[in-house]
Amino acid sequence: MKPSIPKGTRDFSPIEMAKRNYIFDTIRSVFYRYGFKQIETPSMENLSTLMGKYGEEGDKLLFKVLNSGDFAASLTDEELTARNSVKLTHKISEKGLRYDLTVPFARYVVQHREELTFPFKRFQIQPVWRADRPQKGRYREFYQCDADVVGSDSLMYEAELIEMIDEAFKLFKIPVVVKLNNRKILAGIAELIGELERIIDITVAIDKLDKIGLDNVNKELLEKGISQTAIDKLQPILGLQGSNTEKLTTLKTVLASSEVGLKGIAELEEVFGYIKQADIQCAIELDLTLARGLNYYTGAILEVKAVGVEMGSISGGGRYDNLTGIFGLPGVSGVGFSFGADRIYDVLNQLDLFPKDSLAVTSLLFVAFDEKGLNYCLPLLRQARRAGIASELYPEPAKMKKQMGYANSNQIPYVAIVGDSEMEVNKVMLKNMETGTQMLCSIEEVIQQLA
Repeated sequence: MKPSIPKGTRDFSPIEMAKRNYIFDTIRSVFYRYGFKQIETPSMENLSTLMGKYGEEGDKLLFKVLNSGDFAASLTDEELTARNSVKLTHKISEKGLRYDLTVPFARYVVQHREELTFPFKRFQIQPVWRADRPQKGRYREFYQCDADVVGSDSLMYEAELIEMIDEAFKLFKIPVVVKLNNRKILAGIAELIGELERIIDITVAIDKLDKIGLDNVNKELLEKGISQTAIDKLQPILGLQGSNTEKLTTLKTVLASSEVGLKGIAELEEVFGYIKQADIQCAIELDLTLARGLNYYTGAILEVKAVGVEMGSISGGGRYDNLTGIFGLPGVSGVGFSFGADRIYDVLNQLDLFPKDSLAVTSLLFVAFDEKGLNYCLPLLRQARRAGIASELYPEPAKMKKQMGYANSNQIPYVAIVGDSEMEVNKVMLKNMETGTQMLCSIEEVIQQLA
């Protein structure tokens, strides 16, 4: 029987890693350009750091790590036979795999606050784990590429994050729409319909509108105890139409009696004002059904979707005014977002947008047919590598077909063929594997062409 890997995890081939590194390098270049600095946090965090930060649904999706040693030694027979998994977990597990990069970042800020200068702009590109049901575009282990700013209330940063999103997806050539909302507007809506205390239940439900449809959202709201009267009041807001300006104008009237709702509208207007000054090409849409079910967002929330592709959001984030407060540092505002690298990968694959030159791990393969040829190639190979050209030498004097097959399988774009006639004139026959054209070149000419 063949060995296997856990569901929702994947192996990555050399070609897949080349594609993934293209994504990470592109995103990293944008992060650096906007002044973000890279940090890393451990794969495992204390469960006390993670639990209670993602809502009830998020807590269920945390991978828990068993304590080292005989973790069951301290358990009583009563505890074991009761089979209460929640109570047992607290006794046998103190650590868990991180669910996202934002909560560990908040912990990092509090733990290292004496060393940091605020506003602090950081990015992380690391894997996260969720005990979710695997499906297309959803994995149990996947990478996030996060950028966050903490220590500033300036809404300029919301606009800057959208500029970064626009720039990255322009580089990827993926057409996207940025959906924007504000949790204060959602709180105002909950207040308007008389269910302010149920804001989390309401936002978790309406965040599923795209996935399960209006009828099922209404059904879920009813099941959570939201009154039919309140649900009826919610319907026109969920179906709000028009331009961003028209939607905001309508909302000002609808939420005129809600102080928190009007504050959310004012914040969005300020963000849209900053965006107007920027040369942003992607579509930006005010979407009141965007709720993002995570508990810690308090202001702007955003989500990015690829246009014309059946895929969930490929980027998302928002403002969290007091996330660090849960770790003993109150009043530190933050805003950030995450690129979903795995989903971006799937979209680039689906749209065939990976640049060919990003996939070639090796640019040049030297091919020889006897020991003399191999020895002739060795100094040329080293010369090409010193010039910065990723190069290989086929390690044995095999037939031409076998060596060319190796080049094709590894998508090597150029082959330097060395036979007796090439060695006599101290050159190589350089073959372009895509066009099939060949030319006799010195190693200096090869370097000039490929470097």
